[in-house]
Amino acid sequence: MSTATLHRIDVEYEQPDEATSGAVCSTKHAWARVPPEPSQAERAALKDKIRGLLKEKNAVMVSHYYVHPDLQDLAEETGGLVSDSLEMARFGRDHAAQTLVVSGVRFMGETAKILSPEKTVLMPDLDATCSLDLGCPIDEFSAFCDQHPDRTVVVYANTSAAVKARADWLVTSSCALEIVSALKAAGQKILWAPDRHLGAYIQRETGADMVFWNGACIVHDEFKAVELGLLKQDHPAAKVLVHPESPADVVALADAVGSTSAILKAAREMDATEFIVATDNGMMHKLRTLNPGKTFYEAPTAGNSATCKSCAHCPWMAMNGLADVARVLEAGANAIHVDPTLIPRARQPIDRMLAFTAALKNGQPTAALVPHLGAA
Repeated sequence: MSTATLHRIDVEYEQPDEATSGAVCSTKHAWARVPPEPSQAERAALKDKIRGLLKEKNAVMVSHYYVHPDLQDLAEETGGLVSDSLEMARFGRDHAAQTLVVSGVRFMGETAKILSPEKTVLMPDLDATCSLDLGCPIDEFSAFCDQHPDRTVVVYANTSAAVKARADWLVTSSCALEIVSALKAAGQKILWAPDRHLGAYIQRETGADMVFWNGACIVHDEFKAVELGLLKQDHPAAKVLVHPESPADVVALADAVGSTSAILKAAREMDATEFIVATDNGMMHKLRTLNPGKTFYEAPTAGNSATCKSCAHCPWMAMNGLADVARVLEAGANAIHVDPTLIPRARQPIDRMLAFTAALKNGQPTAALVPHLGAA
């Protein structure tokens, strides 16, 4: 197998500055290691090894929709799960296995550990991070929260354990609209972090009083409305599916807007055979597997002569590889550790969300949950 390659990624974000009514622009740097692609024989051998190690170690594998297809397929073949970050953590919490192997990015492993502190949580690469997490440092975010003590702090799942511990509520893209709508109905004003595009989408849809942290996902931030419109002209029958972390002008072109699970549902249920998809292209594997008679096109991330940081695929999701999964299982390496003093505080906003979404799913009223649970 050849050696891995390294890429430097610059993550830009803005810290709101109340003193000047402006913003302080900051940049953080991170490296993404792209593992070498194994040969067919190496892939088969690694998969067999991982299957054996999962049984031997009483472990289960959970993979995000954005990681390599091999890791998605192997998770499902061995009794694990492929899903979004919260379902990964919830599945791990409820599964009998004592070791969770999380194929994704670091905040996903942290969330799994917060929900299952008694379990061992391993990750293929501990340096696999997220631009939203990187762009919301706890010290700066905490200072921003202190400037708005009258607001309910709502943070996206793509954040560190420390940021979650500073929040009142956690949301995912699949439940954010419902939770913020309920908070608005309860008369609460919102401080939102970290994704500015998702926050703006929620504000447009709910009319909630919101102030925003100004971060972005480097994948979804790069989708381009003009080029998307041109691609739509080439495929006029195609329906456009957009993740709400995308810019507003891209969202405006969508036939359906939603989370990864909502995009899968729309592709399955909409009366169309062609789709243009504006989310990480790791989703294409599951979309095509579940819809073999349909055609999926990637939404464009750059115009003529432009460059892209992600080119529609998260560079840190790409750090997950079969060889790394085998290595960490065999050695018990790359265990996620979360400060024990943070876990109870970080779990509280997660549990609030879980209680709310469980009530929604079961057709139970949610209004009583919000004034009690939403209080800072």
